[in-house]
Amino acid sequence: MPSRRAVTFIAGTALIVAGAIPAIAGPLTTGPLVQVSGTSPFLDCTADAVEDQSGTVYLNSEVEPWIDVNPTDAGNVVGIWQADRWDNGGARGLVAGVSQDGGGTWQQVVIPDITLCSGGTYDRATDPWVSFGPDGRLHQLALSFNDVAPPFEPRDFDHALLASYSDDGGLTWTDPVEVIRDLDANVFNDKQTITADPTDPDLVYAVWDRLVFPGSERASVIAGFVTQAFTGPFWFARSTDGGVTWEAPKEIYDPGMRDQTIGNQIVVQPDGTLVNVFNEIRNDNRGGRRGNNVAVMISEDQGVTWSERIFVSRLGTIEITDPDTGDPVRTGDIIPEVAVDRTTGALYAVWQDARFSGGQFDSIAFSQSLDGGLTWSQPIKVNATPGTVPPGNQQAFTASVHVADDGTVGVTYYDFRNNTPSPTTLPTDYWMVHSHPTTPTACASAANWGNEVRLTNTPFDMRQAPFALGFFVGDYEGLSNIGSDFTAFFSQSHGTDPASTFFRTAG
Repeated sequence: MPSRRAVTFIAGTALIVAGAIPAIAGPLTTGPLVQVSGTSPFLDCTADAVEDQSGTVYLNSEVEPWIDVNPTDAGNVVGIWQADRWDNGGARGLVAGVSQDGGGTWQQVVIPDITLCSGGTYDRATDPWVSFGPDGRLHQLALSFNDVAPPFEPRDFDHALLASYSDDGGLTWTDPVEVIRDLDANVFNDKQTITADPTDPDLVYAVWDRLVFPGSERASVIAGFVTQAFTGPFWFARSTDGGVTWEAPKEIYDPGMRDQTIGNQIVVQPDGTLVNVFNEIRNDNRGGRRGNNVAVMISEDQGVTWSERIFVSRLGTIEITDPDTGDPVRTGDIIPEVAVDRTTGALYAVWQDARFSGGQFDSIAFSQSLDGGLTWSQPIKVNATPGTVPPGNQQAFTASVHVADDGTVGVTYYDFRNNTPSPTTLPTDYWMVHSHPTTPTACASAANWGNEVRLTNTPFDMRQAPFALGFFVGDYEGLSNIGSDFTAFFSQSHGTDPASTFFRTAG
């Protein structure tokens, strides 16, 4: 994941020789579960004329959160999420949660000027992402777009990636800058992420997939509802002045006709090398790789030039469903997540995969690279969902990965282990496992993962979540760290709210 803080690899010679310290460190201790989001700040907004838009809006829903921690002030933690999610794409606005005491208390801050409800010109926004630079400047990148419904008008297809930054820890924000804007009905820029270079406060990187559809289709109508576009190359843009201005965006990698990329994320190696991890979705069978494939590309000159696409692994996800009804649950099934150890440069990737159950249900796959992304270890299963529950309840999904300052690698995920056989509810929980690598290759062994901790206090009902091609709390969830403590930032249904964002430490 982008914007990693400095970490330390604990692998002293004496420990390696003696072999006395297992790769699994002791059990993590969790802090209190803190609700971050409150009442939606958009409930009184009339600027977006909800009644005139297509679809159903879930008021007081907060989904798809991301998080980062200020490297100059560990008490300054900032998360971001979609507020008031629509069933057919996007939300009424993006909201940041700002903490100055390490996550104990929070203040809601609307990201300004990205939707009509936040003072901008677009109906909706989605795919929230934040990243702190080494100087404490906080960057965000939003996808803003308009509702698309008959009768079609030119305005319907106007959409942009809007970047802004904050120099006071997320409390106030600059006017947004257009990284890219399109009016073409057959183009849609999607699933963007932003990474502030931890080695240089002037450098900020943005990546996304650019979906290009045939002339007979309207990209903005179906973007987010299909995963196999006419083509979907990986695009890149950067700022060299700390986010004040952005260079012209450019296409980096086109996978070919009827193939696409999705889930692009950049992490930065200790020497400044960029590694972009993504899913390459192939409709052809070139190289025997039809379907989903985790891949990386590398840049050694801050994004000026890039390597060839490097294959990591097949991504063998199958649909996540309610075990009792078969209703779909929308997850991060086609989105790989990535983390880097900022001291050693070790890379860690996770994704959903059904290979470990013979294709019956998704588990969480993990792979690591010790040579900058050139080669990757054989994927292993790392989630600790018990095998004693029914197969449908063993489904694990929407993984995140991060490295703490002491080198511990943490992975979070949802599962249905506490589900009960009722068609009216879907009890769901959020979990974390970890591995403390005492040798460089320790994390590549499933035996070195464990000590699972529960991040939800009690199961929440996934069937209460917004329905957007399935019950939906996000295509991704946030995970960062304060020192040796992980900071999980995730969404769950709560009370009468379809979904709320929560924060919890584990260390």
